[in-house]
Amino acid sequence: MTKYIVVSGGVISGIGKGVIASSTGTLLKSLGLRVTAIKIDPYLNIDAGLMSPLDHGEVFVLNDGGEVDLDLGNYERFLDVELSRINNITTGKIYSEVIEKERRGDYLGKTVQVVPHITDAIQNWVERVAAMPIDDSGEQPDVCIIELGGTVGDIESAPFVEAMRQFQFRVGHDNFCLIHVSLVPVVGSVGEQKTKPTQMSVRDLRGAGLNPDLIACRSSKPLDESVQGKISMFCHVAPEQVLAVHDVSSVYHVPVLLRQSGVIDFFRKRLNLDQIKVSDECRIAGEQLWEKWTKLTVSHERLFDTVTIALVGKYTNLHDSYISVYKALEHASLACNRKLEIKWIEASDLEPETLKTNPIKYHESWQNVCSANGILVPGGFGGRGVEGMIMAAKWARENNVPYLGICLGMQIAVIEFARHVCDMPDADSAELDPDTKTPVVVYMPEISKTHMGGTMRLGLRPTVFQPNTDGSTVRKLYDNKPSVDERHRHRYEVNPEHVSKFESSGLKFIGRDEAGERMEIVEMDDHPFFVGCQYHPEYLTRPLKPAPLFRGLILAATGQLNTL
Repeated sequence: MTKYIVVSGGVISGIGKGVIASSTGTLLKSLGLRVTAIKIDPYLNIDAGLMSPLDHGEVFVLNDGGEVDLDLGNYERFLDVELSRINNITTGKIYSEVIEKERRGDYLGKTVQVVPHITDAIQNWVERVAAMPIDDSGEQPDVCIIELGGTVGDIESAPFVEAMRQFQFRVGHDNFCLIHVSLVPVVGSVGEQKTKPTQMSVRDLRGAGLNPDLIACRSSKPLDESVQGKISMFCHVAPEQVLAVHDVSSVYHVPVLLRQSGVIDFFRKRLNLDQIKVSDECRIAGEQLWEKWTKLTVSHERLFDTVTIALVGKYTNLHDSYISVYKALEHASLACNRKLEIKWIEASDLEPETLKTNPIKYHESWQNVCSANGILVPGGFGGRGVEGMIMAAKWARENNVPYLGICLGMQIAVIEFARHVCDMPDADSAELDPDTKTPVVVYMPEISKTHMGGTMRLGLRPTVFQPNTDGSTVRKLYDNKPSVDERHRHRYEVNPEHVSKFESSGLKFIGRDEAGERMEIVEMDDHPFFVGCQYHPEYLTRPLKPAPLFRGLILAATGQLNTL
């Protein structure tokens, strides 16, 4: 029987439920258990694909092309698993499924209601995920972690909370456990920690029929013993069931913090984990995982040499818009024994118009670009800030500064090269200027122009290295493999009509799709590291296995590229 751990949140959203859910999974994996995860998002959207990054943060893409919540990226990185779109539940998905059944007549004329039809659909979905094999072994997970998005008490979350209330009886007490994450704010000049918000959120949770087994208290500083005792008393849990999860230097310390709080011993007793048969192979793998994880946290603390990367993007006002890019840079920096420093640069601040309206911001942004050890231009949509990105790419190319362009960033590199090297001053993207006379980036012919949701080129697809590329730096980073599988999310591509002209001028398309017609990787001759890729390598980064192209950027930025 699969064990289920639900992670709910109270007081406010965005207090780290995803990190605590992921960290809990890491601890359970260290015991040799097989773990999967589900993120429940109470919004009506079918998926996160059409949401603005500034509104919801990054859209994370899975192997099967699912466009999902960024927390699934946390799960994949922490648990080192590959999830699918079924691991992300939204209100839109549930209601669509129920309405489709109603239209087919599956309910035999009954009045379709939130209870029991919606709540049953939620529970059935969770059990379907728990029955899916999580790797090539074909084995089902031992533990399924369910993160309940939003905040307990929200109208949107109510059907899911009710579904979990019913679900605890459906699977039995020994197979269901709930972690409630709450905020303990620090108020006033003396820094007093206030417990009332946590008390109120636990009251709301109990009013909905769910009792917390653990209360994870998020605070900017370690929880005072008296505060921990007060929460224990007023929330009707034992002191050891109150976890102090204070701010730490990196999220990699959270599993260590939870382990030190006795979480593993609690789960062993509460869920009878010792009854689960764990093979010697899984047990040894779990022990090795934890050994590597603790080394990772120690090495993170001992880094002194820094590497500075200028991230020139369109959504830098919300750093969560680029969370996978940030993590990929961080993982690569750790592997290269460097402490990462990111300069977040809004691309439009590099443009001449900003010099007129905000000269201080303009000069500050260019100073950050010019002083960085490397430049990264990530993906994005629309025309805002594109000219600033092109200027940053031009600076990197002309001054031998390591450059990595991802998706739009690769297209930016091609436009810049066309304009300033290939004597194509009008070169542009059909996305940015549909009437351009020199479209070096064009709309992919198979992509729908009438529907937007889920119609892009999405998911895991192969990139084949071209003949005579054995000496390529990028190919060395990929261990000289003949091809690689990476995740995609785009509607536009480099115009193949101009490829021969670019290549004769020194911009080589060393990786293409299986048919050899779609440009996937570009690399420039006579430059320390000037690389673009149409796919998103950040989606497959892992703390202990950084994405190769990000590792290449950091190696180049720190003068270590010759060690390949």
